[in-house]
Formats: sequence, C-alpha cells, structure tokens
Amino acid sequence: MEANWDDLKTFLGVARAETLSRASARLKADPATLGRRIARLERALGQVLFTKSPQGYVLTQEGQRLLPHAVKLEQTMLDAEEDLSGEGAALSGQIRLGAPDGCANFVLPQVCADISRRHPALDIQIVALPRIFNLSKREADMAITVSRPEAGRLVVQKLTDYKLHLAASRGYLEAHGPITSLADLGAHRLVGYIPDMIFDKELDYLSGTSFDRVTLASNSASVQLNMIRQGGGVGVVHDFALPAAEGALRVVLGEAFSLTRSFYLIRHEDDARVARLARFAAELGEGVRREVARLEALA
Repeated sequence: MEANWDDLKTFLGVARAETLSRASARLKADPATLGRRIARLERALGQVLFTKSPQGYVLTQEGQRLLPHAVKLEQTMLDAEEDLSGEGAALSGQIRLGAPDGCANFVLPQVCADISRRHPALDIQIVALPRIFNLSKREADMAITVSRPEAGRLVVQKLTDYKLHLAASRGYLEAHGPITSLADLGAHRLVGYIPDMIFDKELDYLSGTSFDRVTLASNSASVQLNMIRQGGGVGVVHDFALPAAEGALRVVLGEAFSLTRSFYLIRHEDDARVARLARFAAELGEGVRREVARLEALA
C-alpha cells in the first residue's frame, strides 16, 4: 500500500467539507485535481472511501476507519513543523473550535481576535451550533461545552464559571410595571429556549419553577437576547452578554434569581499531546477567563 501525504490531506479536506467545491476553497486546488487525488488514494488502498452523489461526498465504512489515522498523521506533521520552528514560534495551520452560540457570539470573537493577532499564520474557525459536538467524528478540533462530559475518550478542562440573571428591556418594564418578586413573573411574557430543543440540562433554566409557558422561544441564546431587547418579555440572560445590549436591558430580581454555570474545554484524548493544540488551548482558556470577567464587570 502506498499513499502520499497530499492525497491524505485531500481525503481529510473532502471528508470535512463533504463536497469537492468546498474542499477546493480550503485546499486551494481545483475540484478536478481533488477528485483525481481521491481516486488515486482509493486505488492505492484498494478501498472505496467515499459514496459520491449530487449532494456531496459521504465517508464509507472504510473511509470512517481511515479518518482517525489520517487525522493523527496530520497532527504529527503540524506538530513536527512547529517543533522545528522553535517552541516560541507562532502557531499556524487551521484550528476549528465548536461552542454554544452564547459563548460564540459574546465571548469568543474578542478572544480569538487576540489570538489571531499574535499568530497571523493561524486560521481559527468558530462553529456556533446549539448542540453538543462529536469530537470522535472530528466535527471540531476542540469544543467548549456547558457541562462536563461523562463518557468518551476526552480531555476535559474547566475554563471558568459565569453568571446569568433575569432581564427585560427598559421599555418593557416601563409599559408593564416593576417586577418585585418571582410570583410577579406569572403576569409577564417569558422568553427562553424551545423546550424540546434544549440540548443540555444546564440550559434548562426554568426547570423546577412554576413557569411552564415560554411565549417567545428560540434555540439560540443570542436570538433570545434580541427578543428581550425588542421588548418581547422577560428572560434569562448571560451577564457577559448584557454589555452587548448597550444599556437597553435591566436585570430584574437580581438577588432572588441568580444562576451560575461553567464552561469546559474538551479535546479528543488522541490530541492531548499535540503541542500546537495544547498551546492554542492554553491561550484560549486564559482568554475566555479574562473576557468573561471583563464583560461581567461591565454588566
């Protein structure tokens, strides 16, 4: 069996992009060239690695088995390049980070912009999705979660605690009167998550309360914030998101209703010793802790 590194890089690019056209933009090669490389790799291995259709390229079982080995080789090559460049050299290559959309919208932009300025050859991709990422399928190199995973070959690092409070727009409170107790909430419109789309128990903020009807709902924390900002009602807001409302929101029942949650950084166990990912994780963790503290102080 003979397979060259260019063909394996193409395999990884197509597996991640799922189409030749998207992979072409990332790998800076035309789709026809990528198609020839995939065909050459399949001939070298004697296996069909993708099922091809008008919708794109889907890994076969043989392709799924090859994927973790190709990822390991990619990380080894990147690690070797960094090691040869020197321990203090700037990071390079691509790192994809998954995160819940609240963190992705209000915390990570500043953190990743700072990292990017220090490492101009590094491409950082933030994937903001309201669900849990599957690192075993390499949907991302690492992910931030709101609960500690209990299963899987993962390395878990707690990043920081963060706080949440009830909030409403100034206009809404002026129109509907003050809220002085939890009992008052029964007369107000509530903004929150779509109940059957809450993907993590830590996001079920209203569990155990008597408020079983959410008038305006979304699976996105940032959409909820904008609903509240537009006078849609009262809802749970991250303290670190309040500065983004530019003074339009007021915290209500601050002492009676206060939640504390945590962010965790998870990486696949196989990546734990990859120097470039470890360096990025260290800078990311420090940046997230600093940014959450800064934003909460402004809330």
